[in-house]
Amino acid sequence: ASPPPAGREGSQTGQLFVLRQTTPSSPVGKGGRLGEEGRGDEGLRRESKLAFGSGGASPRDLPTLLRTAFHLTAFRPYQEAVCKAVTAGKDVLLVMPTGAGKSLCYQLPGLARGGTTLVVSPLIALMEDQVGKLRELGLRAERIHSGRERSASRQACVDYLAGRLDYLFIAPERLAVPGFPEMLAKRTPALIAVDEAHCISQWGHDFRPDYRLLGGRLPLLRPAPVIALTATATPLVQDDIAAQLGLAREERFIHGFRRTNIAVEAVEMLPSDRVETVRRLLGAAERRPAIVYAPTRKEADLLGTLLHNDFPAATYHAGLTTHERDRVQTAFLSGRLEVIVATIAFGMGVDKANIRTVIHTGLPGSVEGYYQEIGRAGRDGLLSRAILLYSYNDRRSHEWFHNRDYPEVAELDRIFRALAAQSQVDGQIRKRLGMDEELFERALEKLWIHGGAQVDADGNVALGSTTANGWQRAYQAQRDHKLEQLEKMVRYAESHGCRMLHLVRHFGDQEDSGEPCGLCDICAPDACTIRRFREANPLERELLTKVLKTLRRRDAQTTGQLYKEICPDDLSDRKSFEHLLGGMVRAGLLTLQEDSFEKDGKIIRFQRAILTPEGYNGDPAAVGRLEMAQEIPRTRKKRERPDKGEPRAIRKRLAAQAAQGIEPASVSDLVSPQLVEALRTWRRAEAKRRRVPAFRILTDRALHAIALNLPRSESDLLNVPGIGPTIVQKYGREILGIVGTG
Repeated sequence: ASPPPAGREGSQTGQLFVLRQTTPSSPVGKGGRLGEEGRGDEGLRRESKLAFGSGGASPRDLPTLLRTAFHLTAFRPYQEAVCKAVTAGKDVLLVMPTGAGKSLCYQLPGLARGGTTLVVSPLIALMEDQVGKLRELGLRAERIHSGRERSASRQACVDYLAGRLDYLFIAPERLAVPGFPEMLAKRTPALIAVDEAHCISQWGHDFRPDYRLLGGRLPLLRPAPVIALTATATPLVQDDIAAQLGLAREERFIHGFRRTNIAVEAVEMLPSDRVETVRRLLGAAERRPAIVYAPTRKEADLLGTLLHNDFPAATYHAGLTTHERDRVQTAFLSGRLEVIVATIAFGMGVDKANIRTVIHTGLPGSVEGYYQEIGRAGRDGLLSRAILLYSYNDRRSHEWFHNRDYPEVAELDRIFRALAAQSQVDGQIRKRLGMDEELFERALEKLWIHGGAQVDADGNVALGSTTANGWQRAYQAQRDHKLEQLEKMVRYAESHGCRMLHLVRHFGDQEDSGEPCGLCDICAPDACTIRRFREANPLERELLTKVLKTLRRRDAQTTGQLYKEICPDDLSDRKSFEHLLGGMVRAGLLTLQEDSFEKDGKIIRFQRAILTPEGYNGDPAAVGRLEMAQEIPRTRKKRERPDKGEPRAIRKRLAAQAAQGIEPASVSDLVSPQLVEALRTWRRAEAKRRRVPAFRILTDRALHAIALNLPRSESDLLNVPGIGPTIVQKYGREILGIVGTG
């Protein structure tokens, strides 16, 4: 939405402006919101209720409520149409990019409809951020999630049932708690907002099985309208969200993906060259503040330490304690830090308007995730830059992790064939099959998700409700889709068309102009910060002439056909030929159009080369002397795999034993069986409470790693293999308590 009126200082925080007092004549209301002269928050709230009535506002009254309750003078693009549809009681699917103001599209209609808006959000940090901002406006907001004391959550329920809340935020897993959905249904909400809705789809880049509960619980809360919101949903994901949530003749708003002030640049570069490149790039003060995304914690730590020698920089990743992460994030938002080097753990709910540069020092796993991350740049509307550094090796690393996280169908089938209608203990099945513990747990989880197995909180496993053909098709489709997401990211990095237009088309923006951006490395090569170009050599000019002549005879050929016809004697390797075509695109001689066909049930994608009017009419010799720039590619064929050695704690203990002349012990001998049993007992009780399999709370591998490492603090716990910030946030206090007494 538009800035506040003159005379008030505002800092844009997502969809809201947090207003600060700038003159003595503008007192702050007792709820923390800046009220109008002589009136506090309660007075303004009463005014709003008098103006709109207890039954809620009509869509035409929304501009008034926007001004009085949110202190905003106008809607941002597309917001008003969405708010009117939701206020009128329609189900809505909203896909708009990060920073475009999605949250206002449920906050304003919810207030206008009267009653309580129920917001389902999977991110505790984002939930806390939204509640804080709403309270600063004097609105009544509460939240229920695993990070809060039970007494506070119970009070939030009491306030909800009594009608004392404008907004109640809940985590999706709360819907699995016995009696909780029924409690919500005792008082029908005015509106239901499902944030980060892509998490409900198995085709989304951040699929979460807990979100699947929503589809079965929403009917209890009807006839409240539902708005599903996300920043990253392709047309396939959009359809799945609507189906999973049971949206009724929903209106879809898919737009706003074009960022007119972000210049995107993608450069193929060896990992060994990236650190110095980032240092040199961010050495210019005008390119900071900046976020640098690194593929691993180790790389983030290294780069963060090096950059800190040059300017205020710090590292942010899941290996830090909650306190350390909060400290770093606060320092960055306040301006005390100019650069954050982070893994993908950083960014959700972070709203810093003046980020000038976002750098990726490795290939992201999906276009959706990449777009969300670069969207954190330039929210103040000023020119910003997003730079992607990638190489062949990045792709191989992603494929290694994919094979680890998504085992072959045959591995799941081994477990499936060992199941019976009667329950069996999972550990006995694993031993009978002779499977690696980690592989067994990952395969069993996927089998459970797709209905091939039933798993209870005690680790008992039985045949699921889905046939072998059913779960195999569903799992193979999801496995293939994850690889396809990586393939699309590779194609994006290696593409030769406008970067922003590529992104806009990826998300199916309904109202985009389709014009090139004029800013990216393809549209404006002379403005690049890292990519370097050279004049075409004689061979390349000869090949360029052949391409033009061939396409003039028969246009729209596939790039593969062109290569075979023009380079029958290996005059050029395929990759160099593709770079040549890219140079021709930059010179305005041709365009490359995506196309596909189906073969054996799989979609095969390729590109067609199509001449532009300049390419069709231009003189080949003259064109060859033009700015036929060609990037010098550098690739490394060597494949590097992540280390798979034993955890550090195991190596240290075994080394200490050897130094003392003690016969080396097995890992199991180093673990207290009493502690393992205590952790199992706690895990079993928690799994029963949440009605999920025990491995959804803590895997056996992680449980034994805790017993081995004996963590004494959050920081220690985060360094245990298999333990991430979500587990620490949800269960850290309980786990550390068990370890301390075990």
